[in-house]
Amino acid sequence: MSFFTNRIKSFGNALNGIYLAFSSEIHLKIHLTAIGLVIIAGFYYSVSILEWCILFLCISSVIVTEMINTAIEHLANFIHQEYNYKIAIIKDISAGAVLFAAIIASIIAAIIFIPKMY
Repeated sequence: MSFFTNRIKSFGNALNGIYLAFSSEIHLKIHLTAIGLVIIAGFYYSVSILEWCILFLCISSVIVTEMINTAIEHLANFIHQEYNYKIAIIKDISAGAVLFAAIIASIIAAIIFIPKMY
């Protein structure tokens, strides 16, 4: 295969990964709902370009950590189907990363939106 054919195939694989994650993971669907609300609020409250950039950085950090968490969970379940204490620790830390990103994103959203509401 040529260089360009390989790049196109890799791009297709990445798009398939995004599709699989969003179509199968309930938490990503919940995050999409929150993203929709943030975007609506952003237009309603006329956030600045800098605020949009910050909001999209927050959104991307939550989505990326959720997708990595999903991949880690699938890999861990594939490697060890039964309960395993060490696998549980790995999965808990991965889930904790998502929670941390979501909390920080929520705090930043509050910093941006609360002053605009009052």
